[in-house]
Amino acid sequence: MFTGLIQATGTLASLDKSDATLRITISAPAAITSRIHEGDSVAVNGVCLTALEIGAQKFSADLAAETVARTTLSHLKTGATLNLELPLAAGQPLGGHIVQGHVDGVGRITELSPIHAESPDTSDWQLRVFIPQELAAAILKKGSIALDGISLTVAEVLPAPGGVEVRVAIIPHTYAATHLHTLAVGNLINVETDVLAKYAAQRAQPASTVTIENLLSRGY
Repeated sequence: MFTGLIQATGTLASLDKSDATLRITISAPAAITSRIHEGDSVAVNGVCLTALEIGAQKFSADLAAETVARTTLSHLKTGATLNLELPLAAGQPLGGHIVQGHVDGVGRITELSPIHAESPDTSDWQLRVFIPQELAAAILKKGSIALDGISLTVAEVLPAPGGVEVRVAIIPHTYAATHLHTLAVGNLINVETDVLAKYAAQRAQPASTVTIENLLSRGY
């Protein structure tokens, strides 16, 4: 489990395909690589990956077919800046919100602009992201959302053709300390909705009766 508080940024060193496997290699600061072992989890742009081939300042991970289909990782270019977070240890403060690293889908940035254009280095920023309709039920005003792994608070949810547009406020520290300062309108971004909102949305759906007979009829 993660919190959405980004601990460092890394750089995409390579994406290598062999047979049916896509392997991502990330250059990362020693503050990250010195704390992970092979098989450990690490969140990369909000995607929970299993660390492999850990070096002094790099590590690799294999991307499953589901990860390739549902996230932006396979579309990134070499040199792209990546958000990195290690799992929350027992007893540590939950400073952001519960982030599983299980990305629900991909959004697209529609606005990323400073509130005070005359002083962008010290200004808050406004970020708007288009998110497909199938994720909208778990997005609530003043609720939490993870965008490329960053824990953010939803300021506004606006209807948009085929989905919703989510507006969030970005403080100067978050803009500078994450990959956000490298992004622009049109970029794709990983979206993980609040797990609590997902369960609430599922509970709101009409319950269906599950019996042994109808499970067997479905081939279970």
